Amino acid sequence: MPVLERFFPAVEPGRRRRTGEEPMPFPMGSLPGYQQGTLAWDLPEMIKMVKLVWKSNGELRGAKHRGGLDSEDALGGSAGDARVRGQTGVLSERRGSYPFIDFRLLNNSTLSGEIGTKKKVKRLLSFQRYFHASRLLRGIVPQASLYLLDEDYLGQARHMLSKVGMWDFDIFLFDRLTNGNSLVTLLCHLFNVHGLIHHFQLDMVTLHRFLVMVQEDYHSQNPYHNAVHAADVTQAMHCYLREPKLASFLTPSDIMLGLLAAAAHDVDHPGVNQPFLIKTKHHLASLYQNVSVLENHHWRSTIGMLRESRLLAHLPKEVTLDIEQQLGSLILATDINRQNEFLIRLKSHLDNQDLRLEDAQDRHFMLQIALKCADICNPCRLWDLSKQWSERVCEEFYRQGDLEQKFELEISPLCNQQKDTIPSIQIGFMTYIVEPLFERWAQFTGDTPLSENMLNHLRRNKAKWRSLLHKQHSSSRSNDHSGQVTGSQEQTLNEEETP
Repeated sequence: MPVLERFFPAVEPGRRRRTGEEPMPFPMGSLPGYQQGTLAWDLPEMIKMVKLVWKSNGELRGAKHRGGLDSEDALGGSAGDARVRGQTGVLSERRGSYPFIDFRLLNNSTLSGEIGTKKKVKRLLSFQRYFHASRLLRGIVPQASLYLLDEDYLGQARHMLSKVGMWDFDIFLFDRLTNGNSLVTLLCHLFNVHGLIHHFQLDMVTLHRFLVMVQEDYHSQNPYHNAVHAADVTQAMHCYLREPKLASFLTPSDIMLGLLAAAAHDVDHPGVNQPFLIKTKHHLASLYQNVSVLENHHWRSTIGMLRESRLLAHLPKEVTLDIEQQLGSLILATDINRQNEFLIRLKSHLDNQDLRLEDAQDRHFMLQIALKCADICNPCRLWDLSKQWSERVCEEFYRQGDLEQKFELEISPLCNQQKDTIPSIQIGFMTYIVEPLFERWAQFTGDTPLSENMLNHLRRNKAKWRSLLHKQHSSSRSNDHSGQVTGSQEQTLNEEETP
């Protein structure tokens, strides 16, 4: 029996729940303070808990290294090592281990400037964010990010949380309504809705502290790999965990692992890919021997934050070790280089019909597949949302290409803004990566409304990108043709002037 299930047994684990039976780990009516028809925790109550966080003294706020643990010497860490060994023996990395990447060269880019301007305007519409910025300009650095909202914003955010299980959930709007704290707000809500706080006896203040650490470790200057992407993946994961074929077997441990892995799967992402780290001889590439470099870093960074926040410190050591190992297995599964490995295994299970979700190993495998789907689900969203994500990820690619050009490195595939257009990148991504995975996912879930909705969006979005690509090619041919005519006319004039 897995360690987590020994300490936190689910009621009759593995059996299918009858129609109409509550799929949650605990009936919502049994949760303390729950009232039918309302959210278990309103946002104003969450803000009260936040104030407690500000007043409380963090155990490690004065640590020299932001990712260090309580007693580094006792845990076997060395000052020169990029990692810290915990009592459980699993290596965790210090946070913020990436060197500064100079993006000033890229400010002249029309697209990057456009995205940056839009983001700045939307964020600065909030008075609290303007006040926060003015404090920073005066040299006053707050110890925690501002988390204050007007009552109107609270009401709108609360309304959106009531529909968090809908596939048309607009994470960009939710991020603005929560003043840039979409990941923290969403995770606090989902942990409570799924009964995880009650089941694992988590301290709300400690949970909030951990989630703030995760959110702040995402690089806000990244167009794509930032905390909003993490919140979007988490919301998608929540939708997948509710699929009947999977939900009827999930334990509270499975749900917590799925949500935590989704929230932290890209933490401290530098905005460049693994080949860039390898050819620039980054220390992380050497540390992980050029294998799943970023994913290993995300996992070890997450372990460091779990230990630093002491979120799971009240659990037995073998339980926390099991959680850390399973988190690693989930996060490492998001490595795009392992796509075929997981697809072949999933196809084999589906063809042989030998998936036994009563078995913890098979459930964990499907959690890996669910996380992989959530990580690349942008093409399956509504067109307006999907298009924004496509532009953002391509902007991040182009930034890397500009850096490679600046340092006279070979430009990586998909990173050349002059050759790789957004429509061509997206069509290839949908055809070779997204479609095969989501078709298999639909086969597993049994063509549920959610799966059909995602596949329909995917087909429509692909058709729109093809239309845009066709227009680009038509415009390019038209320009080339006009240029040839002009050259022919110029040659004729020159011949006429020649005696």
